[in-house]
Amino acid sequence: MSRIVSKNPFPSPQLKQNGLLQRHAPGLYAFWKFARPHTIIGTSLSVLGLYLIAMAGRGEWSIAGALSSLLPPLLACLCGNVYIVGLNQLEDVGIDRINKPHLPLASGEFSQQQGVVVVAIAGLLALSMAVLQGSFLLATIGISLLIGTAYSLPPLRLKRFPVWASLCIFTVRGVVVNLGLFLHFQGRLAIPPAVWALTLFVLVFTFAIAIFKDIPDIEGDRRYNITTFTLRLGQRTVFHLALWVITSCYLGMVLAGLAGLPGTNHLFLVVSHLIAFGLLWLRSTQVDLTSQASISRYYQFIWKLFFLEYVMFPIACLLA
Repeated sequence: MSRIVSKNPFPSPQLKQNGLLQRHAPGLYAFWKFARPHTIIGTSLSVLGLYLIAMAGRGEWSIAGALSSLLPPLLACLCGNVYIVGLNQLEDVGIDRINKPHLPLASGEFSQQQGVVVVAIAGLLALSMAVLQGSFLLATIGISLLIGTAYSLPPLRLKRFPVWASLCIFTVRGVVVNLGLFLHFQGRLAIPPAVWALTLFVLVFTFAIAIFKDIPDIEGDRRYNITTFTLRLGQRTVFHLALWVITSCYLGMVLAGLAGLPGTNHLFLVVSHLIAFGLLWLRSTQVDLTSQASISRYYQFIWKLFFLEYVMFPIACLLA
């Protein structure tokens, strides 16, 4: 197994772009990077997807109702997202200077004080908006922020321990977000089989993301004594473990469709997940584990598959 030693092992796709935002609004562009765009997209799609699943079950459709029901929890979740990823960056400046030097705190685009202000405001806004929206959303936001704080902030700083770090990530993304948001949109304590199936899928898929994300960060994690599965098991082992974990997600959803998962269009569920499964393996054959750029591209592709699930599954529910 080749060991990769690179001072910039995880190049950001944004760095290759020279758009209007970067040229004319560098502060806003720095904030966009600080918010970690792939997590913002994932959060937005999960809120939208769960809203559509809830509405499909109720059979209610209204543009005005959608705006009033969807925008407040979306904004609350996005603020919570910024709090969690921002707090992690505040505590990881030294590590990010090695692993992710493009991030605003690591590059000097944001000062430590600016980062603290942004994180504090985001956390307060998330909780304030959640309070106004009801107990289910407040519980979803509150638990997410609590786990995100324990993940990054001393004295717990659970990210130091691979099992606890993974547990934090897939608990929030897999369980808290899916069940909490669905209950908020539905308005009552009842969860149908389709939502349980999606929750299980995302729970397991997020575990794969949690262990894969450390593959490109091996040098900085080693230097700052952050124990990860990659450091313990090796890069190649973790890569294949993540691949087979995601494979189990897709095959499980295909089996659920074949078994007639209630509340879904079975044909669409099976075909769409078989296509995504094929793309997963096709792209895996193109990964060069001696190239950090190749690993980074595949990691971003895995996130795209995660995004896609919150498109495919709601469509399967709407077509039912």
